[in-house]
Amino acid sequence: MKKKIINLLTENARMGIAEIGARLGMPESKVTKIIKDLEDSKVIKGYKAIVDDDVLFGTSVVRALIEVKVTPVREGGFDRVAKRIARFPEVTDLYLVSGGYDLRVEVKGRSLNEIAAFVSSKLSTLEGIISTSTTFVLKKYKESGRIMDNEEEYERLKITP
Repeated sequence: MKKKIINLLTENARMGIAEIGARLGMPESKVTKIIKDLEDSKVIKGYKAIVDDDVLFGTSVVRALIEVKVTPVREGGFDRVAKRIARFPEVTDLYLVSGGYDLRVEVKGRSLNEIAAFVSSKLSTLEGIISTSTTFVLKKYKESGRIMDNEEEYERLKITP
């Protein structure tokens, strides 16, 4: 049941206890207890609204994806540098990745210049940073499992022999 509740909350974090209980055929008290247990055990770390920055702010938000190559430190690996990067308010997401770079950093700013300043004065000056590669997001099609363009209606794919 935990997995089914998680799936429902992932689809719509605002879904009420009564609706979850009705959909799963469970009493509200049991749903409440399961959700509290999931929150207490840190399986559920929080609830988030998916916001379309283009609608909210217009063109005043710039997003960038920054690949970062790091020299890992003894008894800390990549964690020490990653934790420092995560504290910057410009950083929205941060991942340890495989491939040519070690960390993938997503940032938001008000302009290309603001992000460039972040990279040159804050990020690249951190101890352990070897190099960075920045790409700018031109358009967001999907975020957190949600298609961002509401104009298209769902149409079932046709299957032909």
